[in-house]
Amino acid sequence: MRIVFMGTPDFAVPALESLYDAGHEIVAVFTQPDKPRGRKQQLTPPEVKQCALSRGLTVYQPSTLRDDAVTAQLTALSPDIIVVAAYGKILPKAILDIPPLGCVNIHASLLPKYRGAAPIQHAVLNGERETGVTIMQMAEGLDTGDILLQRAIPIATDDTSASMFEKLSALGASMIVDSLPMLQRAELIPIQQDDTLATFAPMLDRSLTEIDWSMPNTSVHDRIRGLYSWPIAQTHIGSKRLKVYRSALSSGSGQIGEVISLSPLTVACGTGSVELIELQLEGKKRMDSRAFLLGHPLDIGTKFGG
Repeated sequence: MRIVFMGTPDFAVPALESLYDAGHEIVAVFTQPDKPRGRKQQLTPPEVKQCALSRGLTVYQPSTLRDDAVTAQLTALSPDIIVVAAYGKILPKAILDIPPLGCVNIHASLLPKYRGAAPIQHAVLNGERETGVTIMQMAEGLDTGDILLQRAIPIATDDTSASMFEKLSALGASMIVDSLPMLQRAELIPIQQDDTLATFAPMLDRSLTEIDWSMPNTSVHDRIRGLYSWPIAQTHIGSKRLKVYRSALSSGSGQIGEVISLSPLTVACGTGSVELIELQLEGKKRMDSRAFLLGHPLDIGTKFGG
């Protein structure tokens, strides 16, 4: 099958690799332009670009798809289908209409739940016990197209957004390889989404990071693991900011935000408590809680929070 692949971050890499390894003809890869990264703001290519170039594939990085030249370019490539995975741009109708089999998206949620840019993180933040991947026929709306294939996987209590990212990336890669032959043989029956059941997963921002210790311990734990590995949940010890990377549920109780144990380091919530496993004090290195307490001794009763 002649495929144009559109994707940008590492989530999309396994799908591209799987399609390539399955013998499909990847006629072009479209990805976002290179962007500055890190403290030195060095111009860095997206992970999909790096993968594509390592396999000798042609890469395009248009700043917009709403350009007649890009539409003409895609038309000339004559793809049977366009496969999209975390590309980061909305496809206009002129492009959706190009391939005979349309455009399909690998979306990391059980649509219609969690439409939008950050479905994995919001599923973890909200304490969902399962999520999954949907292969969908793309339409003009935001993740509103018909469902072609859907598979669910559990979210364990110790899963983070990062661990689910890896699991769903692998699942999506497997599903897209399975679905394309079925789509070509017209064996997949499109299922219209029920818009009344839709929920949304907007991009994360730093306004979500502050831990509210008055919440139940399950909600605090979900916040910590949902914001891993960006933008990272945080609290305060006095005037110092403390990032919390990893936690675990605990059953102890005490005043809200109070340290109730030092071995392991445990903080009381509105109900229950959480063990803090991995931390980073402002201006210091990231470390486990034992190493943290050696350098920054705390007392039972120390209060975390604003």
